[in-house]
Formats: sequence, structure tokens, C-alpha cells
Amino acid sequence: MQTKVVGQPVPQVSAREKVLGRAAYVGDLKFAGMLHAKVLRSPYPHARIVHVDTAAARALPGVKAVVTGRDVPGRCWGVKHKQQRVLAVDRVRFVGEEVAAVVAVDEDTARDALDLIHIEYEELPATIDPEQALWPDAPKVHENAPNGNLADEIRISRGDVDSAFANADLVHEEVYEVHSQYPGYMEPMGTVAEVDANDRLTVWTSTQSVFLARARLAEALDRPLSSIRVIQPTVGGGFGGKIVEERNSVIAAFLATKVDRPVRLLNNRLDDFQGGCFSVPCRIWLKMGMSRSGQILAKDVRILADCGAYAGLAPEVMLVTAMRSDNMHRLENVRSHAQLVYTHKIPRGAFRGFGGTQMAFALNSHLSTMADKLGLDVANVHRLNAIRAGDISVHGWTFGSSGLVQCVDQVTQALDWQTKRRRPKDKGVRRRGVGMAAVMHVSGNRTMGNWDGSTVVLKVNEDGRAFIQTAESDMGQGANTMLSQLCAETLGIPLEHITVVAPDTDTAPYAIGSLASRVTINAGNAMIRAARQARDQILAAAAEKLGCPLDDVQWSDGRLFCRASPEKSATLPEVCRYHVYRVGGEGIHVRATYDPPTRMMDADHYGNIAPAYSFAAQAVEVEVDVETGQVTILDSFVSDDCGKAINPLAVHGQSNGAVVQAMGWTLYENLQFEGGRLLNGNFADYNMPTSDALPTLRGGIVESDDPNGPMGAKGASETAILPGAPAIANAVFDAVGVRITTLPVTPEKVLAALIAKEQPHA
Repeated sequence: MQTKVVGQPVPQVSAREKVLGRAAYVGDLKFAGMLHAKVLRSPYPHARIVHVDTAAARALPGVKAVVTGRDVPGRCWGVKHKQQRVLAVDRVRFVGEEVAAVVAVDEDTARDALDLIHIEYEELPATIDPEQALWPDAPKVHENAPNGNLADEIRISRGDVDSAFANADLVHEEVYEVHSQYPGYMEPMGTVAEVDANDRLTVWTSTQSVFLARARLAEALDRPLSSIRVIQPTVGGGFGGKIVEERNSVIAAFLATKVDRPVRLLNNRLDDFQGGCFSVPCRIWLKMGMSRSGQILAKDVRILADCGAYAGLAPEVMLVTAMRSDNMHRLENVRSHAQLVYTHKIPRGAFRGFGGTQMAFALNSHLSTMADKLGLDVANVHRLNAIRAGDISVHGWTFGSSGLVQCVDQVTQALDWQTKRRRPKDKGVRRRGVGMAAVMHVSGNRTMGNWDGSTVVLKVNEDGRAFIQTAESDMGQGANTMLSQLCAETLGIPLEHITVVAPDTDTAPYAIGSLASRVTINAGNAMIRAARQARDQILAAAAEKLGCPLDDVQWSDGRLFCRASPEKSATLPEVCRYHVYRVGGEGIHVRATYDPPTRMMDADHYGNIAPAYSFAAQAVEVEVDVETGQVTILDSFVSDDCGKAINPLAVHGQSNGAVVQAMGWTLYENLQFEGGRLLNGNFADYNMPTSDALPTLRGGIVESDDPNGPMGAKGASETAILPGAPAIANAVFDAVGVRITTLPVTPEKVLAALIAKEQPHA
């Protein structure tokens, strides 16, 4: 098929309004009589709220409302664990938990009012260390939790792991630790909420899913779901942090029910840090057995993960860490035991890669170590064990496409892998090394209920231009551009004649939203189906108008004509108007749904959860200064198997953005806590990589043409965050011979490892 729009490097359809500064984010919204809210947060990781005095705050001129936990609905909300209230009630469970809120005529007055609220706390013992959380005498985060501080536990076993270890030529075990990462989106969380005269609540919020946000608001506020309308303005990034775990929108919506005017609650950067949510930190014990040729025979993993004070999506994140990477290779014998614990710390949960980054670091570090011990090239180990198209994995995942081997080939060729691996090791102060890693991710995920579908409504107006209604979220990744390209390609109209309407729960069809790299494959398929329906209606109307058989109608360059009588023709707008203005006519208004042919996991976590699975690989070259421990990335190449690049420009941008995020997690970003208190909740102290810390970002695309994907496409860019950390750690080992197993890879850790390496063994 010769395509005109799909496969082309198209700028995002929202690019112009963003470049001109005219895109409307939550912080840009202004309504008549709008009030402003601020939140007071707990200074303690664990304390009883003894007394709250808000009289002085209420008396401050300009203050319209002051609320505390005594004022909020009694219903608890959460993903699966129903634990949270709108504001803390009776006790606080982490530093930063919201305990009171003020609504005032402006932000300065609201901020001044916070200082006038007096809260008496009784500080209580806190559980900070996840290892100690499971001790019998550890302070409980939730007093009535049935399993104490054990929030969730997973056990999975396939094959005969112990026999496989007995038959392995090499068995290696190691412990890895990974830390939390802040999403670092450009736009902190923000919400505007208003209750109208009919008691309907309208919420404009920076979210990845308007319908999941609506469900959470209905639960938290204990009001009918249909009494709430959620609208998504322009979103300045999400990276998982704006799915269902943020509390900003819940508080703002509740405050709007207490006053008769619109309320806006904007997080400043410190609010956003303290309110969470970060990625899930964990400790991974990994044991693997391998044959002399490099075949992986057995894998055994134990995980201890920390969700902080509330579970949120952390149980689902931990499940991904425990078993997703098993499906990347042709394994038969695997065993996982994972435990998630509560601590008195900021909640952890969803983050780009959704648990895959944690195990990717451990697994790829492990495979590189084992390959070195056996005298093998780790790239060949991946090639040997790689899952192939047509395979069914150890957990029941069915692969219609797999570009894993091609990704490994692409990155090793781009970095001149063989030459650089074999070069003599540097002996000077600055020593170079190379490392690589390979990973996988889902494109869709049938785990939030037995539906992973997407519905698109398409309206073609009388002028032949199209409007797309969907509740799938564009949070900056380019979903609206992807849908516009598929619509333009299928319908045969110019890209600029298509408008994607902002997600709105009152007008858009139900959708799950942007998570699990599901939008391209699910919404994309629905888009093609809807566009085909509209095209069929237009062709049928043209046949009737022109008086020729349907199969004789041709459509080219905005005109429809009869093949046998080309003089019989009409423009697309003329046909669209004819579709309305005739006996029994109507506007062209179609809808289509795509629910993929997938299967939920059973109680033993076996099932085919996604219509397609994406792969990526990355190779890097680093330079390590043995006097300072500083690691500098000299070169990087990432390969992204996205099935089909509907928009190569967007894929490259998103993939390399993921690479930068991974580099930040690996080398620079490190949340500093003391007794549960975050010490660096701002961009001055929380170090993210800037352009001068990055190499030229290079990347390539593998098009494996998935049979379930729209025109062969599947998820792109989220997978590309996974290989960065292990590729860098492997390159550090290649450069200086020390294996860093605890992230981040800091100069202090490198120097300590170098000193330990030089010391004689006792």
C-alpha cells in the first residue's frame, strides 16, 4: 500500500498552538469569580492529629473556605486498596500528606491563611525502611490492614526451576537495588473545578484519563458518577504520574463543592514533589542458570518493593517487575516471589515503563555478567534466547511480531560494538567502555477489567472536514497526530482538514486513556474502522448523487467521479451536503470500537494480556574518570521496535526523550530523604540531565509489522526508557571492571568500588 501521510515525519497537530503559547493548560484557565486554593501538608511521617484550629485562617479577609479532614466525605478511595480520604483524617502517614486546604480570592491570601492554621500533632513511631516494615514490631502504616505492612504478595512458578539450576553450566546470583524517580513533567498537577446550579461538578484537570479521573472523583466525593464531568485541557506531560494516583484533582473538586464559585488548585513544584507519585523502588535478588552456549535455563527472583503510605497502582507495577521480562526470552523455568510493603513515605506508583525499568536493570546487568563469565558476547545471548514471532511465552503471551533480534543488530552495528569490545582496555585516568541492554514492553494491557478497547467517533461535516472525538489522552506524546494521520490516510482527506476534540466525559465515548502504550494500537484500529465507515457512506452518497454504480465511483484529490463517465463528478463537500439534504438524509456521524483479541491473566498470572508487544535495545559508550568516579556518556544509540512508525518524527522524539529520562535515573536523579522527609523537592536540588550532560542522541526504528496493529503499528517510546540504566552500568563495568548493582551510579559508588577492587582480599 502506498501511503501519503502514514509513515511520514509529520509535526504534531498541536505544534503551532504550543509554539505560539496559545495552548490552554490548566494554569491558563480563568473563569469569572474564580477562587484559588492552597493545601497545608503534614510535617511528620507518622503522627496523630490531636487538634486543629482554623479560626484565624477563616477570619482572614479574602478567605472563602477552610476545610480539614473533619469536613470530607467518609468514603475511602483508591485503585484496589481503598485507603485514602480527600484530606487526612485523625492521622498522617507521610511527610507531605494533605491535612487542610484554604480557598481564597487569590493565591497570596490562600498562602497566608495556611500560616494561620494551627495543628497539634502527636508524633508517632514511623516505619521508613522497607526491610523493617515486615518485622512483627514495626509500626503499622494502616492499623486495620489484614496483613500488617504487607500491601501485596505475588508468587509465580513455571516448569522445574530447581532441576534446571542443577543442569546449568553457570549459576549466578546477585542483589540489585533501584531507587525512585520523579516524573519531571514540565507542567505540575493542576485542576479547576466548578459546581453549576444543577449541582453538576465540572473538572478541568491535567490527566492521562478523563474517565478514570471521573471514577476516582465519584468514589472520593461519594457522589453519582454521572454528576461529574471531566475535561482535559492541554497536558504538559504525564509519564504515568497523572493516571489515577494524584490527589490534586480530588481536593480541588471537593473544595468546589464547598463554595459557589470556580476553584483552581495549582501545585507548585514542591507541592508536586511532596504529593507524589514517584516510581516504585525495590530490592531484587536474582538467580539465573545458563548453559555453556548461553541458553537461559532457569530464573529465580525475589523482590521487596516499597509503595509508601498508599498502594495505588504499585501492586500492578510490582507484578510487571516480577514477570514481564520473562516473556522476552524463550524460557521454560521461572519462579518469582514479590512482596510490596507500606512505609511512612510518599506514595509510589505508576511511571513510564511501569515496573519494567526495575527488572530491566537487574536482568541485563545479570546477563552481561554471565556472558562475561562464559566468554560470550551478551548481544549473542539475547539473539540466542530471543522470543520470535509466532511464539507463546512461558506466561502465555502470544507474539504476532518480534523485532528483538533486529533491535540488537541495529544498536550493535550503530555503535561498532565488536570493534569497541575488542579494543585494548584503557590504562589512563579516563577509560572508555561499551554496554548494551535489550528489553520488552506491552502495547495494551487487559488487566484493569475485562476490556482494553477504544471507541472513536468520527463526524464529517458538510464541508468535507472531519472531527474526531475520543477520550484517549494526548499528554504531549502525539496521540492526536497519530489519529489524524490514520484518519487522513484512510479517509483520503488532507491532514489539516482534521480536528481532534479534547477529551470530555460528557461528549466523548468511554476510553481508558494513555497508559500501557495502548493508544496507538487500540485507538488506532478504532480510528481506521470509523474512517472506513465514513468513507463507505461518502462513496454510497456519491453513487446516488452521480447516478452510477457504487463500485464505479472513484475518489481522488477531493473529487468523486464515475469511472465510466468522468464528466459526472462532485467535490467532497458537495457529496457531504448531499448526504444531509435528501429525503431520509443525515450528517455523516459514525463510531467504531476495537477491543483486542486478548485474554486476562488467570489467578496464576497466565494469559495473553496485550494484542502486541514492543521491544527495544540500546548500546552506549561511556568514559569513566578513575580519579573522580565521574561517568560521562559519549555515545548512545537506541532501537525501538514499534511495528510500523506511523510518524517517524514522533517516534524518534519520544524514544530519545525516554533515553534521556533513563540517563537521568541512572546517573543524576536521586531523591534525598531524611527520616521520611524529602530534602530536595525542587529542580535546583533534584538534578536532572541538561543538554550539556548528554551525547548526541541517536536512534533507529525497527518495523516488525504487527498483525494486530493499525497498518502494522504498535506502541512506541515507552519501551525505550527500559534499557538505559543497564546499558550504562554494563559500560561502566567494561571501562573499569567494577559492577554497580545499586542505582544511581554515582561517582562516590564508582570510587568506592574501584578502591575495593584494588584492596587485597582478606
